[in-house]
Amino acid sequence: MASHEAAMDFTINDALDAQSELAARSLTSASHTVALTGAGLSVESGIPPFRGKGGLWTQHGEPPMDGFQRFLRDPRKAWQDRLSPRESWATALRDTLAQAKPNAGHRSLAELENLGCCDCVITQNIDDLHHQAGTRSLLEIHGNHRLLRCLDCITRFEPEEVVVDPENLPPQCPHCGGLIKGDTVQFGEPIPPDVLRGCFEQVAKADCMLVAGTSATVYPAAEFPFEVLKRGGVVVEINPEPTDLTGRATLSLVGPGGPVLERVLHHVSALLKATAS
Repeated sequence: MASHEAAMDFTINDALDAQSELAARSLTSASHTVALTGAGLSVESGIPPFRGKGGLWTQHGEPPMDGFQRFLRDPRKAWQDRLSPRESWATALRDTLAQAKPNAGHRSLAELENLGCCDCVITQNIDDLHHQAGTRSLLEIHGNHRLLRCLDCITRFEPEEVVVDPENLPPQCPHCGGLIKGDTVQFGEPIPPDVLRGCFEQVAKADCMLVAGTSATVYPAAEFPFEVLKRGGVVVEINPEPTDLTGRATLSLVGPGGPVLERVLHHVSALLKATAS
């Protein structure tokens, strides 16, 4: 994964620029393009990976592997911990996410959507940065750290839309009275069915997939680009390091997501202007 500093210092050479133009031609000729993003894009916004050197969990410890089961057993305590986190990993994650801002990769994907060349972004990240960058058609597989979600009706809420009384926890859904938790998908928690269904529907329509900042090893997201390839579609990978997808991708652009996506956007804009003139 490319760090924030590495992404800022990265230079597009002639060969990568030519590949970026080929990627742009794929996007402009596709009938339905879906982007899939992962932790590598978040790292470029200054959010460390969870594991590995410098990882949040490496430094501060991991959250419990049965976090969702613990929530269900004692939602009151889980909410108390959410409101006043004591574990080092929880406070470090909260503070890191609060400071992060969208980078060139997030902004480029939002602009590709505006240009009609990205129909949906599927992200494995919980950081809200795609939303902040302006992406509208967004599926967050692992949830969004800012939002709350009802476990019964699956409605998502902004924090201010739910009454959270520290003396009367857990809060109840204002729509159905169900149990409210944070939208982030915990260990042991199924991916919400509306998001999972939306992902499969988008992938089924895609004849082009743009994969940025993910190692393509965590399921179900890992299968999405291979499903597009199986149907004869185009898969464009953008990653600074080889992945399980690299050898099979239609195009593999080696570099950080931010600067490379920005260059792809440049070529998409040029191609659209040339077509319109």
